[in-house]
Amino acid sequence: MENKKFTVTDDLLASRQQRFLNLLIDLVFVYVIWISVGATIAIFADVANSSVLKAWISNMGVFEKGIYFAIIAGFYYYLTELYFSRSLAKFLTQTYVILKNGSKPNYKSILKRTLCRYIPFEIFSFLGGEAGGWHDSMSETYVVKKQEFEKQKKIIILP
Repeated sequence: MENKKFTVTDDLLASRQQRFLNLLIDLVFVYVIWISVGATIAIFADVANSSVLKAWISNMGVFEKGIYFAIIAGFYYYLTELYFSRSLAKFLTQTYVILKNGSKPNYKSILKRTLCRYIPFEIFSFLGGEAGGWHDSMSETYVVKKQEFEKQKKIIILP
Protein backbone atom coordinates (compact mmCIF):
# COMPACT_ATOMS: atom_id res chain seq x y z
CA MET A 1 0.00 0.00 0.00
CA GLU A 2 1.27 3.44 -0.89
CA ASN A 3 1.89 6.09 1.78
CA LYS A 4 -0.06 9.26 1.20
CA LYS A 5 0.83 12.56 2.80
CA PHE A 6 -1.54 13.50 5.64
CA THR A 7 -2.63 17.08 6.18
CA VAL A 8 -5.18 18.63 8.50
CA THR A 9 -8.25 19.80 6.63
CA ASP A 10 -11.05 22.06 7.83
CA ASP A 11 -13.48 19.17 8.22
CA LEU A 12 -11.17 17.61 10.84
CA LEU A 13 -10.90 20.74 12.99
CA ALA A 14 -12.85 20.94 16.23
CA SER A 15 -15.70 23.43 16.10
CA ARG A 16 -15.68 26.74 17.96
CA GLN A 17 -18.35 25.31 20.26
CA GLN A 18 -16.16 22.31 21.11
CA ARG A 19 -13.20 24.61 21.72
CA PHE A 20 -15.26 26.88 24.00
CA LEU A 21 -16.61 23.85 25.87
CA ASN A 22 -13.02 22.60 26.25
CA LEU A 23 -12.08 25.93 27.83
CA LEU A 24 -14.97 25.88 30.30
CA ILE A 25 -14.51 22.24 31.32
CA ASP A 26 -10.73 22.62 31.66
CA LEU A 27 -11.21 25.69 33.85
CA VAL A 28 -13.43 23.62 36.15
CA PHE A 29 -10.79 20.87 36.35
CA VAL A 30 -8.00 23.39 37.00
CA TYR A 31 -10.11 25.09 39.67
CA VAL A 32 -10.75 21.75 41.41
CA ILE A 33 -7.02 20.94 41.33
CA TRP A 34 -6.19 24.45 42.61
CA ILE A 35 -8.65 24.11 45.52
CA SER A 36 -7.35 20.60 46.26
CA VAL A 37 -3.73 21.78 46.38
CA GLY A 38 -4.72 24.69 48.62
CA ALA A 39 -6.68 22.40 50.93
CA THR A 40 -3.78 19.95 51.09
CA ILE A 41 -1.36 22.73 52.03
CA ALA A 42 -3.81 24.03 54.64
CA ILE A 43 -4.23 20.56 56.16
CA PHE A 44 -0.46 20.06 56.17
CA ALA A 45 0.01 23.43 57.89
CA ASP A 46 -2.56 22.46 60.51
CA VAL A 47 -1.09 18.99 61.11
CA ALA A 48 2.47 20.34 61.23
CA ASN A 49 1.24 23.21 63.42
CA SER A 50 3.23 25.59 61.24
CA SER A 51 2.37 29.16 62.11
CA VAL A 52 4.55 30.46 59.25
CA LEU A 53 2.68 28.38 56.65
CA LYS A 54 -0.70 29.31 58.16
CA ALA A 55 0.22 33.00 58.08
CA TRP A 56 1.41 32.73 54.47
CA ILE A 57 -1.86 31.10 53.40
CA SER A 58 -4.10 33.55 55.25
CA ASN A 59 -2.17 36.61 53.97
CA MET A 60 -2.17 35.49 50.34
CA GLY A 61 -3.66 38.17 48.10
CA VAL A 62 -5.75 37.89 44.96
CA PHE A 63 -2.72 38.45 42.70
CA GLU A 64 -0.74 35.72 44.45
CA LYS A 65 -3.68 33.31 44.22
CA GLY A 66 -3.97 34.12 40.50
CA ILE A 67 -0.28 33.36 39.96
CA TYR A 68 -0.67 29.96 41.65
CA PHE A 69 -3.78 29.27 39.58
CA ALA A 70 -1.87 30.11 36.38
CA ILE A 71 1.02 27.83 37.39
CA ILE A 72 -1.33 24.93 38.09
CA ALA A 73 -3.15 25.56 34.79
CA GLY A 74 0.19 25.51 32.94
CA PHE A 75 1.18 22.18 34.49
CA TYR A 76 -2.29 20.79 33.81
CA TYR A 77 -2.27 21.67 30.11
CA TYR A 78 1.38 20.73 29.58
CA LEU A 79 1.20 17.32 31.26
CA THR A 80 -2.17 16.21 29.90
CA GLU A 81 -1.48 17.32 26.33
CA LEU A 82 2.07 15.97 26.38
CA TYR A 83 1.16 12.49 27.59
CA PHE A 84 -2.32 12.05 26.12
CA SER A 85 -2.47 14.64 23.27
CA ARG A 86 -5.55 15.97 25.00
CA SER A 87 -6.67 17.60 28.21
CA LEU A 88 -9.45 16.12 30.32
CA ALA A 89 -11.99 18.34 28.56
CA LYS A 90 -10.74 17.10 25.20
CA PHE A 91 -11.41 13.53 26.39
CA LEU A 92 -15.01 14.55 27.07
CA THR A 93 -15.49 16.44 23.80
CA GLN A 94 -13.71 13.73 21.79
CA THR A 95 -10.94 15.96 20.40
CA TYR A 96 -7.14 15.62 20.01
CA VAL A 97 -4.13 17.90 19.69
CA ILE A 98 -2.04 16.95 16.65
CA LEU A 99 0.57 18.36 14.31
CA LYS A 100 -0.25 19.24 10.69
CA ASN A 101 1.06 15.85 9.51
CA GLY A 102 -1.26 14.02 11.93
CA SER A 103 1.43 12.96 14.38
CA LYS A 104 1.46 13.46 18.12
CA PRO A 105 3.09 16.76 19.14
CA ASN A 106 6.49 16.55 20.84
CA TYR A 107 7.36 18.20 24.15
CA LYS A 108 8.63 21.39 22.45
CA SER A 109 5.36 21.92 20.58
CA ILE A 110 3.31 21.30 23.71
CA LEU A 111 5.55 23.57 25.79
CA LYS A 112 5.20 26.34 23.19
CA ARG A 113 1.43 25.74 23.09
CA THR A 114 1.20 25.96 26.88
CA LEU A 115 3.39 29.08 27.17
CA CYS A 116 1.39 30.85 24.45
CA ARG A 117 -1.69 30.54 26.65
CA TYR A 118 -0.05 33.13 28.94
CA ILE A 119 -0.01 35.82 26.24
CA PRO A 120 -2.29 38.63 27.44
CA PHE A 121 -5.63 38.59 25.62
CA GLU A 122 -4.74 35.30 23.89
CA ILE A 123 -8.25 34.06 24.61
CA PHE A 124 -9.61 36.73 22.24
CA SER A 125 -7.54 35.30 19.36
CA PHE A 126 -10.45 32.90 18.76
CA LEU A 127 -12.65 35.81 17.68
CA GLY A 128 -10.84 36.13 14.34
CA GLY A 129 -11.46 34.18 11.17
CA GLU A 130 -9.26 31.23 12.10
CA ALA A 131 -10.73 28.21 13.88
CA GLY A 132 -7.90 28.17 16.41
CA GLY A 133 -6.17 30.57 18.74
CA TRP A 134 -2.63 31.86 18.98
CA HIS A 135 -1.60 28.88 21.10
CA ASP A 136 -2.55 26.72 18.10
CA SER A 137 -0.96 28.78 15.34
CA MET A 138 2.26 29.65 17.19
CA SER A 139 2.88 26.04 18.20
CA GLU A 140 1.73 24.75 14.78
CA THR A 141 -0.76 22.38 16.41
CA TYR A 142 -4.39 21.65 15.65
CA VAL A 143 -7.33 20.45 17.71
CA VAL A 144 -9.25 17.90 15.68
CA LYS A 145 -12.37 15.79 16.10
CA LYS A 146 -11.39 12.30 17.21
CA GLN A 147 -13.80 10.29 15.03
CA GLU A 148 -13.03 12.17 11.81
CA PHE A 149 -9.30 12.05 12.53
CA GLU A 150 -9.38 8.29 13.22
CA LYS A 151 -11.27 7.67 9.94
CA GLN A 152 -8.77 9.76 7.98
CA LYS A 153 -5.86 8.06 9.74
CA LYS A 154 -7.10 4.63 8.62
CA ILE A 155 -7.23 5.79 5.01
CA ILE A 156 -3.78 7.41 5.06
CA ILE A 157 -0.85 5.60 6.63
CA LEU A 158 0.92 8.03 8.93
CA PRO A 159 4.73 8.00 9.18
